[in-house]
Amino acid sequence: MSDFAGMEDLMQDFLLESTELLSDVDNKLCELEKRPNDKALLNDIFRGFHTIKGGAGFLNVSAMVTICHRTENLFDKLRNGELPLSSELMDVILDATGVVRGMFTTLSQGLSPAAPDAGLLAALDSALAGNLVPPAAPVAAPAAAPAAASNTPDWNVLHAAVTKTGAPAAATPAAVAVVAAPVVEAVVETPAVPVVAAKPVPAKMAPQQGMASAPPENTIRIDTVRLDQVLNLSGEIGLTKNRLTTLRTEILQGNMETHTLRSLDEAISQLDLLVSDLQNAVMKTRMQPIGRLFQKYPRLARDLARQLGKEVELVITGEETELDKTMIEDLNDPLVHLVRNAVDHGVESSEERISVGKKPQSLVQLSAEQVGDHIVIEITDDGKGMNPEALRRKAIEKGLIDAETANGLDEKQCLQLIFLPGFSTKDQISNVSGRGVGMDVVRTNIQKLNGRIDINSEQGVGTKISISLPLTLAILPVLVVRACNQPFAVPLAMVREIIPIDVAAIQEVSGRPTIVVRDEILPLKTLANLLNWAPTQKPQFGVLMQSAEKSFILAVDSFVGRDDVVIKPLQNIRPKGVAGATLSGDGSVVLVLDMEDLLMGQADAPSGGAMMLRNADNYSY
Repeated sequence: MSDFAGMEDLMQDFLLESTELLSDVDNKLCELEKRPNDKALLNDIFRGFHTIKGGAGFLNVSAMVTICHRTENLFDKLRNGELPLSSELMDVILDATGVVRGMFTTLSQGLSPAAPDAGLLAALDSALAGNLVPPAAPVAAPAAAPAAASNTPDWNVLHAAVTKTGAPAAATPAAVAVVAAPVVEAVVETPAVPVVAAKPVPAKMAPQQGMASAPPENTIRIDTVRLDQVLNLSGEIGLTKNRLTTLRTEILQGNMETHTLRSLDEAISQLDLLVSDLQNAVMKTRMQPIGRLFQKYPRLARDLARQLGKEVELVITGEETELDKTMIEDLNDPLVHLVRNAVDHGVESSEERISVGKKPQSLVQLSAEQVGDHIVIEITDDGKGMNPEALRRKAIEKGLIDAETANGLDEKQCLQLIFLPGFSTKDQISNVSGRGVGMDVVRTNIQKLNGRIDINSEQGVGTKISISLPLTLAILPVLVVRACNQPFAVPLAMVREIIPIDVAAIQEVSGRPTIVVRDEILPLKTLANLLNWAPTQKPQFGVLMQSAEKSFILAVDSFVGRDDVVIKPLQNIRPKGVAGATLSGDGSVVLVLDMEDLLMGQADAPSGGAMMLRNADNYSY
């Protein structure tokens, strides 16, 4: 049973508002670290955190109130100039906001959060007393207290409370109270044994802790202006419906005069325009600024950079760009991987950068913009870039591709190797990377959103990863084609162009049909064969398609044209390669194809290298 029975609506409102406030606080804390004297920014942070504490107090979430109150005291001392802002102090503050975020997750499950970790409270008290002592050199977290040993964060901030005799005491708030001023004096005499040592970098799980996500929201905030637009359009559609009803009655009574038919045509045209406007207006109610997602990443980049000992600045642009809410939620995991990869793999350490004539601080840029009917998201770094030849060797070494296939890849295709499952350039597995699953997850998730991902990299200059996504998944632009006297729809995002199929141009490569298009050898795949249907005629057209990093030609009998469709799932069945169904203008059912699923298990002909080509006039494709 929920600990907050009867308060579910209030709790939902609190979590919705406070989660956004906390993300904004984290973002501004990262900015404050760059501008420690910005009082206006600190006041904004203070107000946001105070609002969270007030809501927690109203709902009687005492554990959250406790940690918020102590953190507010730190903000107050910073605002009054009683404490200097250091990286070690910021670590403790961000640890506190991370715990509050974890409490949000607990509250979303209807449970009361546990009391804050004693070590964190001790660290906050030590910071308030001005006892955070930065270490002389980076020190690894003690192996004796691994984070995985407990469900609570391994704050590991209060290393030890030391008496004058040097004997370690228990790391509890009481012990900290005992060793206040007198022990600090003892530390001055023997600086090799600090009373309270701040952790040199965030705890190993800090980036993940800070990014802990609550369950997907089932509500959405909509601008009232957009709702008014929907209401107005609904009213106009109602008026047009009344006009059509009147005209229908007149026609049924035998009034077929030219004026009546012209009025009918005008009313239908008006209805078509209004329905289109209503559809767009309703779609806009689902659109949310992508900045709600982007604001989580400055904290992520900051914590990871501290953990790795790097200087990284994350610059975000295009936060106002709007995208379908459901897509924003599904984009979180891919973008987390890409931001982490840019900080971990992409940029160098300060020492490495200085040695090659670069600024010690690296730059990672995250941007979004609308281009036509698509959203383009780019993650760019000014790091060391990628070596295509090194990627080729690593893929062969890990057994992901054979040497013959690898030798036929150009530089662009070599960069795409990072998306292969199991591929990693790291020889040692760490808690950050090395397992070869991150980029595979990125590509898979982007494909589920009917998007495309592309990589450009230059050694010594940096890497840019571009993601292109449709504005919404509710309406899918498709190309309707025909095969075996049946219409099918393929996602337009995958279509590059349409070409006529000349039988004389078909050649065999290792026993498989191919066509050369602008010096590119592309495998030819017949839609009927992919569906395991018996072809009724020779395909007349080829749709040049891009699936992930592979290009191919889909042979079809003919094509109908472009359309925007609403996909409906098939009840109780899911044929291979079918994403759903829609209705055409004439009322017939059109199957919408899932090309990735349809192509799964289909072997492609290798491209490049020395291959024997022969004409395939008689080839049955």
